[in-house]
Amino acid sequence: MERKDTSEPRPREGATTELPRDRITVARFREAFPRARWSDRLNAWFVPGRTAEKRIGRWLAEMEAEEDRFADEKGRDVFAFEPIESRYLEAAPATLQIRTPYSRTVVNEIREIPYARWDADRRLWTVPYRSFEELRQRWPAIEAAAERNEPEARRARREAIEGTEQDEARRARTRERRRKRYPAPSNDAPPLDRAIGTHVGVVFFIGTDGELADPTTVSAFYFPAVDGEEYVWASWRPGSLDELVATWPSRTPPEQHELNRGWWMPTLEELRDARRNARSRRRVKKRQHKDN
Repeated sequence: MERKDTSEPRPREGATTELPRDRITVARFREAFPRARWSDRLNAWFVPGRTAEKRIGRWLAEMEAEEDRFADEKGRDVFAFEPIESRYLEAAPATLQIRTPYSRTVVNEIREIPYARWDADRRLWTVPYRSFEELRQRWPAIEAAAERNEPEARRARREAIEGTEQDEARRARTRERRRKRYPAPSNDAPPLDRAIGTHVGVVFFIGTDGELADPTTVSAFYFPAVDGEEYVWASWRPGSLDELVATWPSRTPPEQHELNRGWWMPTLEELRDARRNARSRRRVKKRQHKDN
């Protein structure tokens, strides 16, 4: 007796994709994939063939690149009609280029601009023309922060407070930081030889000899000392670039109890600052090595 084949039919080879519900995009998709069919069951377009997924991916990338080119052309026209005139901004053929003195405010503002990129080789930021409107909204804050951090402006601020209590406090803080010590709760010390976030930045703790830290010094130069808490001085060193790059950042900012004790696992923003400082130290060492 002949048996009937009751196995389920093999699914067709192919790939699916979702598209915006606009007529022009669908028409271009159907032109590129004439064998594509709409599937009510999958609620998506189905393209048959073993290489369908790669072909769809390539087509979507081409569409995205075309949209970016159109957006760049539109942004370039807007910039030409109403440009930003500033010594910190240069209009290059492909992108807008921003070069300023270092400022945390500048960095934070530019990072909020879509598609902005840091060019480490040329030491400047690039912003595509498609992001010009966002750049224009943030430019007053960027330019003001850049001007505040010009060497002449910083020197003028230092000269304005020279000899005052504020100047003496600044000098005392600098002298204290050069000692490379940090107060840690005696009953909750940070782990050694790994990147740790602190109120003075990301550091690597080396150890402690048990010397007690004066709460007045802790509050004056580091963070508010908790009443009744006993602190000891812990020695620290800056991390190398390789160590900092290999450090996995915390997904959440430090909680209040971590801020109160004085140390926590570093966030991505903190690690970025530490890595930038490590790169600067590496460049200085290379220059010194060449000079010698």
